[in-house]
Amino acid sequence: MAIRNIVREGDEILSKVCRPVEKFDEKLAVLLDDMAETLKKADGCGLAAPQVGVLRRVCIVDVGEGVIELINPQIVGQSGVQEGMEGCLSCPGDWGITRRPKKVKVTAQDRNGKEFTIRGEDLLARALCHEIDHLDGILFRAHVIQYVRDVE
Repeated sequence: MAIRNIVREGDEILSKVCRPVEKFDEKLAVLLDDMAETLKKADGCGLAAPQVGVLRRVCIVDVGEGVIELINPQIVGQSGVQEGMEGCLSCPGDWGITRRPKKVKVTAQDRNGKEFTIRGEDLLARALCHEIDHLDGILFRAHVIQYVRDVE
């Protein structure tokens, strides 16, 4: 495993739509393992493949209960509304109050290609939406309703 560089806002890769994963091979496993190590070092809640320079529909989320790997994820249901603080590893030091769904239902594949469904609420819903947005070239700023300064 290796720690990868996190792409910063301003790099055009963050505004591109990622291609679906079709090969579930060792290269994908290495990417997932590297992303998990990178996320841990950066102390974040999630990381998407374009944030490490890879234009594939791959992201991981960890809101404190272990890493969830999502390949080719799609939000297939959502309900409610929540507002809360959000930041991004690609926009260090920038924070804002965003509006996101309170609950989401996501379908995805695991590292072996097996399909699964995950339901998220509150922080998990927010993290899933945030990372899936990255796969479509959308930064959290698109959802900010108020920026917050001086967050420690």
